[in-house]
Amino acid sequence: MLFGAGKIGRSFIGQLFSRGGYEVVFIDVFQPVIDELNRRRNYNVVIKGETESVITIHNVCAIYAGDTEKVSAEIATARIIAVSVGLNGLKSIIPLIANGLMKRFETTGASPLDIIIAENLRNGAEFMRKELKAHLTPGYPLEEKVGLIETSIGKMVPIMLKNDVDEDILQVFAEPYNTLILDKLAFKNPIPEIEGLAPKENMKAWVDRKSFIHNLGHAATAYLGYLYHPSSIYLYEVLCNKQLKTEVRNTMLQAADILLKKYPGEFTVELLTDHIDDLLNRFQNKALGDTLFRVGCDLQRKLGSQDRLAGAIHLARELNLPYQLILNALVCGCHFKATDQEGKRLPSDLEFDKIYQKGVRAVLVTICGFNESYDLPVIEKAEALDKDLKNNLLSSGTE
Repeated sequence: MLFGAGKIGRSFIGQLFSRGGYEVVFIDVFQPVIDELNRRRNYNVVIKGETESVITIHNVCAIYAGDTEKVSAEIATARIIAVSVGLNGLKSIIPLIANGLMKRFETTGASPLDIIIAENLRNGAEFMRKELKAHLTPGYPLEEKVGLIETSIGKMVPIMLKNDVDEDILQVFAEPYNTLILDKLAFKNPIPEIEGLAPKENMKAWVDRKSFIHNLGHAATAYLGYLYHPSSIYLYEVLCNKQLKTEVRNTMLQAADILLKKYPGEFTVELLTDHIDDLLNRFQNKALGDTLFRVGCDLQRKLGSQDRLAGAIHLARELNLPYQLILNALVCGCHFKATDQEGKRLPSDLEFDKIYQKGVRAVLVTICGFNESYDLPVIEKAEALDKDLKNNLLSSGTE
């Protein structure tokens, strides 16, 4: 049973479990997709890479999320649940899940249920546990009956144009990467034996790997690329520049050093270096159509204190490790003004500009969570980087 029939839901989670022998029951709110899933009972995943292939996913159906009785009945008998709806969607489905869990407890009693949290959400299990407790009846044995399984979602979904959707409302594009990293220790039932599942014991380390290498590498590519390769629209265009690609790679390697010290024994230099090189190759997949705008926008979140860049710097400070390259990417992010296809920016990024107009120090304190006393070395380095960057941009006539 899967909450969310969107791109990740269909191309990744639903695809893995269907091919693993499960019937996949999607729960969603978009009636046209629901109706078509129930009519056809299958859909196509188009794999976009150097070559293109199509996988047909069978044994699927769908239920409208507003049909609470049907949803609760499905939860009561499900073998396993996954959620892939985004943070806002997650908040809205918690009451549905709680109702279903109570119905399950009343009808089947001892049968525990695992819920895979297929979201890029740090501390997702803690969030869901708190929200579920607020909706479950007092005395419900949540810790005993429900496994809350955190994941690290590394799959990138190519952009689909309107004509792609018009051609087939159910088809979804996906990159070849197909590994779902999840928390081995959180399962209440045996872990499903499905190709593509990669259970890990130290889940926090792998969540941080996603944030501080994958997401950090994305951000560094977008922010450095916007400033130093201003004609670029797509990530692959930036990474065609060998000098920029090397700088992005070195920034990711600096983050890898931080993870190696934070999680001794979990990773090796070779493992993380290979992962970085694989990511850079995946970032250059032209079929993804990934733009600098999409990867870099939402600055107040992506420069946030626990997110990809500032979070890595905070960790480097804690471990007394270098962070200059990561800080440089963050400062470049302060200058990021890429627009969408209509020439527009996010309203929240326009608000970010107002903060940055007060100086990079205001960004580091207000958004990135640095303390003006304890983190003064970071702030002073950022101010020096920002000054040099502005001088270089002025001399090149790009600012």
